[in-house]
Amino acid sequence: MKILLAGGGTAGHINPALAIAGYVKEKRPDAQILFVGNRGGMEQRLVTQAGFDIKFITISGFKRSFSPKSMIENAKTVARTFTSSHEAKKIISEFKPDICIGTGGYVSGPVVRTAAKMGVPCLIHEQNAYPGITNKMLAKSAKKVMLAVPQAKKYFEKCDFVVTGNPVRGDILTADKAQSRKELNIDERPLVLSFGGSLGARKINEAVAELVARSGKDGKYQHIHAYGKYGDWFPDLVKEKGTDISKCSNLDIRAYIDNMPVCMAAADLVICRAGAITLSEIQAMGKPAILIPSPNVAENHQYHNAMALVNAGAAEIIEESQLDGTTLIETVDKMLSSPEKMQKISENSKKMAITDANERIYSVIKKTLASL
Repeated sequence: MKILLAGGGTAGHINPALAIAGYVKEKRPDAQILFVGNRGGMEQRLVTQAGFDIKFITISGFKRSFSPKSMIENAKTVARTFTSSHEAKKIISEFKPDICIGTGGYVSGPVVRTAAKMGVPCLIHEQNAYPGITNKMLAKSAKKVMLAVPQAKKYFEKCDFVVTGNPVRGDILTADKAQSRKELNIDERPLVLSFGGSLGARKINEAVAELVARSGKDGKYQHIHAYGKYGDWFPDLVKEKGTDISKCSNLDIRAYIDNMPVCMAAADLVICRAGAITLSEIQAMGKPAILIPSPNVAENHQYHNAMALVNAGAAEIIEESQLDGTTLIETVDKMLSSPEKMQKISENSKKMAITDANERIYSVIKKTLASL
């Protein structure tokens, strides 16, 4: 079995592809897997770290601005659509895949489109409730469109789809709350977990600083917060608000969370963005959450991701334009003061979870190959 995987640009496109590759190798150790990524993209580091082979094409997206700089970049993008297809054709001809799988991002476009033209059966996987433009364009070239949530199907016309869910890490599925709280030395008080991504989100950091500062003073909650690469000013901001983090045993403030399965399992409430994979992990654990969708993503897809949970009674939402410390504290207090509501949110979240996504995706791959 030879599988060509294309996806990149963000971890949200890369990690599902890595999860698919990892599961296939578990089931078929003899499988040959090759990734195609954008030269210089995040996938170059992540795929290599995971131990898979990767080849590169050069592709970029269109800028929505009409500034002279954007128009020059768009002209380059037009040229790259032709050169990238040629690069993809060369890779496909040499590797001779049995199947091609696209997980989104600009790099998927020329690879999946070229593979389909060359007679290679193609699948695409869409992680979000509102599909990205690349996957919508590729749907007609795919034998099957694999969706993370059923809400996404209305955006695809005349395609064969199946709901598989998003691949979720095994350690997320097996993490135990009591054991995790013991490992983190968490007592019976509610534990709030908050993060805004690896780089950090300024608006989330500013609002969470108010909550952390109050918790440092009254000790009502325990709190783990990751402020991200560009949020190293966060401890000083909390200090300005009257709380010295280093003197508060109930506060665990750090740049990154390297043990997310443990922290999320231990948490009573999660405050975070609405990236597709994060939400799948929250659902798998049945964690009540306050979602703050990023307004800086394509097609505003995080808002649609969040609303899929909100409409199911599985989360609360605060849009970034409405976010401040007071609003966040009021929402946290309201949720944590109602155990009955928290339990209901948890149950609704778990109902949305698809915990066998890896097996479902692998089944689609096998059925597609068997039908040839």
